[in-house]
Amino acid sequence: MRALEAKGGAAEDEAGPTTLEQLGHLADVRIDVEVELDRKKMTIRELLDLEAGAVIKMTRSAGENIDIIIGGTLVGFGEIVVIEDAMGVRITDFNVEE
Repeated sequence: MRALEAKGGAAEDEAGPTTLEQLGHLADVRIDVEVELDRKKMTIRELLDLEAGAVIKMTRSAGENIDIIIGGTLVGFGEIVVIEDAMGVRITDFNVEE
């Protein structure tokens, strides 16, 4: 939530409302969060040549930050983590424009 506070430009003080209090009426609204590993352009021929087990080589390296996108806007960056049998994203930074 720090990104939202910083983006609003208002400094929060002891007496001021928190971001959750300011946006409380929206707290339960569901939004799509996308995590984008990479993008690649391929020809139709390349797509048709794919088969089960094929690997599509991407341009990003292991360990690089991945993009976190909300509502079509890049809001932050993260790294892929494995939690038991599932994958997740650890947020590493927010895309805050000054």
